[in-house]
Amino acid sequence: MRIVTVIPAFNEERTVESVVRGALEHGDVIVVDDGSTDQTGKLAEMAGARVVRHPENRGKGAALKTGISEALRGSCDVIVFMDADGQHDPSLIPRLAGAVNGGDFIIGSRFIESNHDNMPLHRQLSNRITTWILRLATGYSITDSQSGFRAISAEYAHLIVDIPYDDYVYESEAICETSRHRLRIAEVPVTCKYGDEKSYIGAADVVQYIRFVIRLFLRRLSATGT
Repeated sequence: MRIVTVIPAFNEERTVESVVRGALEHGDVIVVDDGSTDQTGKLAEMAGARVVRHPENRGKGAALKTGISEALRGSCDVIVFMDADGQHDPSLIPRLAGAVNGGDFIIGSRFIESNHDNMPLHRQLSNRITTWILRLATGYSITDSQSGFRAISAEYAHLIVDIPYDDYVYESEAICETSRHRLRIAEVPVTCKYGDEKSYIGAADVVQYIRFVIRLFLRRLSATGT
């Protein structure tokens, strides 16, 4: 199985090297430096990753789409997505990639086998709300809609390249898009390490997510009406 790991990164010079080195043990690595103002891109390149740079910060969704497009220019069977801040354990990459055989789109869930115990309470609350919304909208019995540790069959990855969102809404819309194309979805248990990592989600992102939810339910009502 040929695995390419895509890592969106913005000002993650403290952790990106170790994340890249861990991911390289399981296949090629593409780091999308999303307009970092520190040494993120340089350090990722030195660690062995193929680095694609955005001249300015465009958002996590934009970085993921750039990474997918770059991965699809080569040859791979599975694309794995993970964060650059050290929260995700690279040794679990084969677990996600291997699960693609049982589903077209895989989510690494922190809510299976009680792996969410160390998750900050505000994250648990927001995750449960968004997961409930997406379960209702898609029919998928998912437990962790906000996990950034994911995998998708390269055969279907093109379906989530043209999603219009460039920010964090992209990851939710990717689940909706897999539903519209009737792809299989599955979850595997993963652990996550929390530290003093920065959050780049601001008020504008919250407003954008509310708009996304409204559009999501309008789409569902329209589909129900037909």
